[in-house]
Amino acid sequence: MSLTVQDLQQLQAEHPDWRMELVDGEIIVMSPSGYESDEIASRMLGKMFPHVDSNRLGRVTGSSAGFILPNSDTRAPDVSFVE
Repeated sequence: MSLTVQDLQQLQAEHPDWRMELVDGEIIVMSPSGYESDEIASRMLGKMFPHVDSNRLGRVTGSSAGFILPNSDTRAPDVSFVE
């Protein structure tokens, strides 16, 4: 059975504290980030944001933004830049 973005959204509404992604029709519950992983993402975000913002290049987000990719999967990258 292949799950959809709507299935993911429903499950996220039922479990707001869980971090989930939809990959190839399968919902994957992600483990919480570790200290080192979160520190690296924070450092990257801290370096990217001033440059992107001051040059009006787009937006920089952390892991809670989530994205719907062209193949209809959803992902939660640790740091993202969107033009």
